Amino acid sequence: MSVTETSGRLGWWLEARFGLSLHWGLYSIPGEGEWVRAIRKMTVQDYQPYFESFSPDPNCCREWARLARQTGAAFMVLTTKHHDGFCLFDSRLTDYTSVKAPRCRRDLVREYVQALRDEGLKVGFYYSLVDWHHPDYGPVYGDRQHPLRHDPQQKQLDRSRDWSRYISYMHGQVQELLSNYGTIDLLYFDFSYWDFAGEKWCASDLMRMVRRLQPHIITNDRLGYEAIKRSDPPDYVGDFDHAEQNLPREPVRNRSGKPVPWEGWFTISNSWSHSRTDTDYKSPATLVRALVNCVSKDGNMCLNIPPDEKGHISPEVIAILQTLGQWMQKNGESLRGCVSAPLEKPEWGRWTLSRDGRYLYAHILDQQIGHICLKGLRGRVKNPIVLNTGQPAYLTGYWNPGIQTFDSPDDIFLNFSPEVARTYPLSDPLDTVVRFEVINDPDEIERENRRLDEEYARAISRQPLP
Repeated sequence: MSVTETSGRLGWWLEARFGLSLHWGLYSIPGEGEWVRAIRKMTVQDYQPYFESFSPDPNCCREWARLARQTGAAFMVLTTKHHDGFCLFDSRLTDYTSVKAPRCRRDLVREYVQALRDEGLKVGFYYSLVDWHHPDYGPVYGDRQHPLRHDPQQKQLDRSRDWSRYISYMHGQVQELLSNYGTIDLLYFDFSYWDFAGEKWCASDLMRMVRRLQPHIITNDRLGYEAIKRSDPPDYVGDFDHAEQNLPREPVRNRSGKPVPWEGWFTISNSWSHSRTDTDYKSPATLVRALVNCVSKDGNMCLNIPPDEKGHISPEVIAILQTLGQWMQKNGESLRGCVSAPLEKPEWGRWTLSRDGRYLYAHILDQQIGHICLKGLRGRVKNPIVLNTGQPAYLTGYWNPGIQTFDSPDDIFLNFSPEVARTYPLSDPLDTVVRFEVINDPDEIERENRRLDEEYARAISRQPLP
């Protein structure tokens, strides 16, 4: 079975397969989502009380890092600055930071970076290209989302805005983030819209600076419109496609048909940041299956969790993540370092394959009546083990002696007991994973097929199994 090679700076990320992100800032205080200022059409003065009252609890960053490790995540990404312009880091370019917030006075990005390093996690930053606080970001009037987009006074003010000053400011802040906190592993830019895309951001210069400051950093592809899918991508192209709240039907490819690294980015509820009214949390089963779905298509999954105004994660979310972590402890090998298997999607679940091609993993998501058919794998796999129990499973031809199989002669059947006529409930309702050793040697394939033929012959002659 063919596998995808891992090379260069993407190596650890392709192995990781799972991470967490956090949307957190001043907008967490009203608890109405990170777009609250735009939705309410708030002025800077309207929004100022949140700056004055922002006072996260000590050690909240350590709480996040411990939870990420317990969940089985390999990396975490924090919103260092969202669209409202408030920075969780110390910046010489603005006073609109957590360090200057009167009840905070802390560089929260520094605390976050240290907490992740202490837990052995890769460090990721999110940085918004959009900034509703900066006076030169615009034009404001008629913009798609700016809080003051409907204010007619902005027409006059737009004439005095200097976009080059904003670009200098934005590039300067990215330089600070990538210069002041040691090695940073992952950078999310967000986001392009209308003509605010590509070289409007001076994106090629920005990406050259990013690569110079952090040569091994991995970036998403949001400086333009799906540059990574072009046959001839621009200089500012990112390293992976970012499918927000979306799962592609198959592995992602560019317009030339070449594979594209990609990540599915999802919320644990329906909101990216803390919402007092949104408690519609996804179940552990939904999250496990989404993660499996991503990896089965050569993708990663990043799950977003929303701390409250003090920086704490709700008990309900913690419980969900702990259940996910327990599943990952037993079954994580079927995802970390795994790739898409060159097999048709089975009716009972998904396949993943270890990158070295040695192990094939069956993710059995639906309870079956009778055997589980492994299409086309007769003689190609052996030694099935149920990961969450450590117990063997069993491979057999069609169980009923004297009746020819109604599937292909290249198929084999999986059962959870040597009493193959019985149906057993799945051992894990989230996802029961069975690991197989892959047989690639032609002589061994022939021997395994001969063994199965002999077993079937004994069955139809009513001879007992040895």
